[in-house]
Amino acid sequence: MNTRFENMVIAITGGSEGIGLATAKRFAAEGAHVYVTGRRADRLEQAVQEIGHGAVGVQGDASQAEDLERLYARIGQDHGRLDVVFANAGVAESVTRPLEAIDAASYDHVFGINVRGVILTVQKALPLLGPGSSVILNGSVAGSKGFAGQSLYNASKAVVRSFARSWTADLKDRGIRVNVVAPSGTETRMMRSYLDDRPGVESAFNQMIPLGRLAQPDEIADAVLFLASDQARYIAGIELVVDGGFTAI
Repeated sequence: MNTRFENMVIAITGGSEGIGLATAKRFAAEGAHVYVTGRRADRLEQAVQEIGHGAVGVQGDASQAEDLERLYARIGQDHGRLDVVFANAGVAESVTRPLEAIDAASYDHVFGINVRGVILTVQKALPLLGPGSSVILNGSVAGSKGFAGQSLYNASKAVVRSFARSWTADLKDRGIRVNVVAPSGTETRMMRSYLDDRPGVESAFNQMIPLGRLAQPDEIADAVLFLASDQARYIAGIELVVDGGFTAI
């Protein structure tokens, strides 16, 4: 069995479903001490059972400083350090919102989690991060595209890409690597709900992807684990695109 992460301490926000849950399972299976957050207590409890290997769930909202402080206080109490942060929690609007329909509430919702939440997730972790630790941000190919009616989401993910560049410069003297994983459409509950409400969209979307299908959460998890591993020890500030060729072809 692969034990690349034996006894390493991992924090994953939004780890109760989708990409976060798939990644948590993989880290745990490779020997890590995994801590995950989620807003819904019932879903978080179920996720912890699925992850197994002594995983710990800390209920909270990744956009709220006090919730993240509780997460890191628990990790500090249990281990006194943190080796990997996967700032995974994020949202996309369930409705198409063209420029004229953007309002303060929708802006606050998307940017509150996708931008403010990412800042807080990494900022609050800093006291526990040491030389050789890794920060991975969950971005999206949307940060490099211009999907109509999704300008808030697109922009929020472009910000995440920029964070990796700036924070690599900020944290280089501390030996902390920062990278982004950028998936395209992935088979998650959120994505499935979006596609099921829009007949024909999935077929059209798949036709634009050279590999002809959505990604599976495990395929994104593979990329996250690579960026967190010693195999990526000389990789910093990049955006690793995992999109079946969508943005390249």
